[in-house]
Amino acid sequence: MKNKERLNVPLITVVDDDISIRKSLDRLIRSVGLEVRVFASAEEFLSSTEPRRTDCLILDVRLPGMSGIELLHELVARKSKTPVVFITAHESDDNARSRAGSDWTVAYLTKPFSGDDLLHAVNVALQWTLCVETQGRSR
Repeated sequence: MKNKERLNVPLITVVDDDISIRKSLDRLIRSVGLEVRVFASAEEFLSSTEPRRTDCLILDVRLPGMSGIELLHELVARKSKTPVVFITAHESDDNARSRAGSDWTVAYLTKPFSGDDLLHAVNVALQWTLCVETQGRSR
């Protein structure tokens, strides 16, 4: 029974190059009973099996190599319907904020943000995922 229950637990994926952010978000997300995977780069995430399994993606805007915004555009090009929560330490970067906007962007949070704000954004993303899945089944 536990294995079946684990299959229904949403997967939240964090992509951030800062190890302290990855660790703290891993703890926070697990504390509310969700499954989490963390990656240090967009390339590491794309080379994993997680892009197909992820229910919500938490993305740092500025990453070494492929940026979080470039990763979003790559996922959209691949027809991904995974909602994204962007996080950034650069609140004054209006250009990045406008480029991060898409039909799949749920929130854009500036570090430091509260755990409650992040969990609220994740909850909105999971509700969005549920609506997309329900609409897909009814067609």
